[in-house]
Amino acid sequence: MPVTEQTILEALKSVIDPNTGRDFVSTKAVKNLTVSDADVAFEVVLGYPAKSQIAGFRKELIAAVKSVAPAANVSVNVTSLITAHAVQRGVQLLPGVKNIVAVASGKGGVGKSTTAVNLALALAAEGARVGLLDADIYGPSIPMMMGIHGKPESTDGQTMDPLENYGVQVMSIGLLVPQDEAMIWRGPMATQALEQLLRQTNWNDLDYLIVDMPPGTGDIQLTLSQKVPLTGAVIVTTPQDIALLDARKGIKMFEKVGVPILGIVENMAAHVCSNCGHVEAIFGADGGKKMAAEYNMDYLGALPLDMHIRLQSDSGKPPVVADPDSEVSGLYKAVALKVALAIAAKNKDFSSKFPSIKISQNT
Repeated sequence: MPVTEQTILEALKSVIDPNTGRDFVSTKAVKNLTVSDADVAFEVVLGYPAKSQIAGFRKELIAAVKSVAPAANVSVNVTSLITAHAVQRGVQLLPGVKNIVAVASGKGGVGKSTTAVNLALALAAEGARVGLLDADIYGPSIPMMMGIHGKPESTDGQTMDPLENYGVQVMSIGLLVPQDEAMIWRGPMATQALEQLLRQTNWNDLDYLIVDMPPGTGDIQLTLSQKVPLTGAVIVTTPQDIALLDARKGIKMFEKVGVPILGIVENMAAHVCSNCGHVEAIFGADGGKKMAAEYNMDYLGALPLDMHIRLQSDSGKPPVVADPDSEVSGLYKAVALKVALAIAAKNKDFSSKFPSIKISQNT
């Protein structure tokens, strides 16, 4: 009895995507299925980056086909295609950027920049095209963490090319001013500078632009949240009550401007003694997890208070690139995957598909 396309599709339904909990057929990830004599060929297109998992997916998919067509020659191509997703109403997408993710906190000192850097690096490690914008005008730390030096170049005198390291495109005010120079600017000047950094940088075909937001919920943060086309925001907090209090303010700010929260990261969740291995919740336990449950938001994960994170970040080689197979890097990669999945589940942006309408008046 010949094998049909329907038979193959039924077999493929047995393969579950561990990241979504659904099979590839029902999510319409299976494309271009052809069955010809003893040849079976199809594609699986993922809506999130998963370079490290593709080989495993192919193996399972081929095994599923072989279960109903043992003699078949099976050709499977598994790829990731990141699309643009909906942003705030009335805000246009940025050229060359599909999705912008704000990494924010209500206060400083909770590890927001470290989280933003490792999130960007983790997405890039999975095959995504990633940019990183340092939006902290008064305390830019991204150049040091990313091991980047020098000034951006401009070929036209109007726009700048981002610098790049570890496969991530980077722009920061810290690349344009001396390292020890204080930015003594009022809010409107800082906001204008940020908009220029965002819109006058030649971002090159990014799947994700990670924006390291300045701490707080003041004028700069509010203006950015209103004018930057954000796909969503990630809130970083520590378990400490005072940090959670300010993180709530950040959540409320994004809610007011219509930016969805993709999830909450709990940083410095516990300290493991390097000598005896004793685990101690210095800043309290599960504060971020409880807040995520309270607001019905995704809990993206917890990161430890680990000296290696600080040492590696200060040296310009963050954990995800310094020690990609470490437990800490695994935690950052798990957070990045959850963020990518949350974005993939959002409504797509179809504004680029609509024709432009011009109205002319006959005289």
